Amino acid sequence: MPERPDVPLRYVERLRALVGSFPECVEEPAWTGLRWRVGGATVAHVFGGEDQLFRITFRAEPDEVMAFEHLGPPYFRASWGRNVVGMLLDAHTDWAELGELLTDSYCLQAPATLAARVPRPGD
Repeated sequence: MPERPDVPLRYVERLRALVGSFPECVEEPAWTGLRWRVGGATVAHVFGGEDQLFRITFRAEPDEVMAFEHLGPPYFRASWGRNVVGMLLDAHTDWAELGELLTDSYCLQAPATLAARVPRPGD
């Protein structure tokens, strides 16, 4: 079985810039790759797959999950959790859009008092 590659530092640094400012959001090693959590809830998880592609998973509103699933690549619906979706990371990643998606994910996972401190896209 192929090894999972480490997430390139350039991706990790960009993700840290997007997620690192969220209140009480902590980066930690995951079973593979890295994840960012608030309390016990995962906001985002980035990892390399056995297919050598890089993915990030995050949370979305239930009605948005189906939309992401139907959009197709670079989006996908995770096989676990009702509100888990993901995106392939590559040279074509729209980092501004991903920043908005991660902000939404944080606000879904964080306690309301913390989420209220984060400006949402469109506010």
